[in-house]
Amino acid sequence: QVQLVESGGGLVQAGGSLRLSCAASGIDLSKNAMDWYRQSAGKQRELVAEMSSGGSTKYSDSVKGRFSISRGNPENMVYLQMNSLKPEDTTKYYCHTWITSVSRKDYWGQGTQVTVSS
Repeated sequence: QVQLVESGGGLVQAGGSLRLSCAASGIDLSKNAMDWYRQSAGKQRELVAEMSSGGSTKYSDSVKGRFSISRGNPENMVYLQMNSLKPEDTTKYYCHTWITSVSRKDYWGQGTQVTVSS
């Protein structure tokens, strides 16, 4: 059974940094694409960072140059390093992956809250 558990969120002042972690079990992250989403109540989910199974990365325009996604093997972790944080980055962050065999199955963590004070 695949499980994703995020950690590392918290309260930080604008301009500060946080590193979010996503610990995976039941899946080999070195062979799977992973991404980080964020979503506030009543708002559409936003894809902020993605990493392919081959290691290529992509970022939303809103975080490009400030956030960085990486893998930690053999720890089977994915990280989101967030620098130069802004109050508008305040929301809950989720790691996500999927497996496609006969059909696609998506997996989500429970999320970790990031609050950036001005």
